[in-house]
Amino acid sequence: MTQLAETGTTGSFRTLVEVVAQGNALVLSGAGLSTESGIPDYRGPTGLARRATPMTYQAFAGSAAARRRYWARSHLGWRHIAMAAPNAGHAAVAALGRRGLLAGIITQNVDGLHQAAGASGVTELHGSLHRVICLRCGQRTPRAELDRRLRAANPAWDTGSRPHVNPDGDAVLSDDAAERFAVVDCDRCGGVLKPDVVFFGENVPNDRVHTCYRLTERASALVVLGSSLTVMSGYRFVRHAAKLGRPVVIVNQGATRGDDLAAATLDAALGATLTALVAQVW
Repeated sequence: MTQLAETGTTGSFRTLVEVVAQGNALVLSGAGLSTESGIPDYRGPTGLARRATPMTYQAFAGSAAARRRYWARSHLGWRHIAMAAPNAGHAAVAALGRRGLLAGIITQNVDGLHQAAGASGVTELHGSLHRVICLRCGQRTPRAELDRRLRAANPAWDTGSRPHVNPDGDAVLSDDAAERFAVVDCDRCGGVLKPDVVFFGENVPNDRVHTCYRLTERASALVVLGSSLTVMSGYRFVRHAAKLGRPVVIVNQGATRGDDLAAATLDAALGATLTALVAQVW
C-alpha cells in the first residue's frame, strides 16, 4: 500500500490524476514546491523560522540605507538560491508539460527552478531573482553579472558568520556588516538597481495578471502546488477558476485559503505525490 493511500488521500489523489490526465491543466505553484530544494517557504513548516521582515517596495525606493541593507543581505542569500537544484516535484511538473498535459505554469516563486528542471510555458507571477532591473532606465541584466560587480566592490567584506537565509533569498545579517557593504548602480545610467521581483507593497504588472487570467480561462482545471494561497496575487486565480466551474485540486502541506473552493485537497509531500502522479498518467 502506498503512503498516499495510508494517509487517507486516495480519493483526492485519484481526482488529481483524473484532472491532469484529461489534459489542459494549469499549474499554480508556490514556495512549498521548492522546500525540497532547500529553499524555505513562507508559511509552511520550513517558513516558521523566518527571522526578518520582508523588504517593502516603499522602503527600498525611498531610502538609500534600506537599499544598502537589502543588497547586503541579498548578496549573501543569492548564493544559496543560485546553488539550489530542481527537486522531484519540479522534474515531475516538467515531465507533465512534455507529455502535453499542461495548459501552462504560473509560479509565485522567484527561484527559476521550474525552468532549470526543463519546464516551458512558465509565467513568473512575482518575477525572478535571476534578473535585475534599473528603476530609472528599465534595463534588465542577469543577476550573475551584478553578483560579479558586487564582489569586486566588496573584496574584503566579511559577515563574520554563516547567515540564515529566508525564503526570498534574503539573508539575516548584522547591522554592522550591512553598513560596511558597498552598493553599485546601473552601469548604463547610474540609476537604482532592484531585483526583478515584486516586493511586498508592490503590484504585479497588469499585463502579467491578465495573462494569468487568460490562462485560467483557457484551462480545463487548476492544480495548485505548494501554496497556502494567503496572498491575493495567487488566490484570485483559484477564485476565478472556481467561478468558471473549472475543478481546482490543491496539493500542499497544511491547510490553504482556497480549500473551500477545491474539488480535492491533498496534504502531502510534493515530490512524492507528483512523482506518483507522473507514473499514473504516463
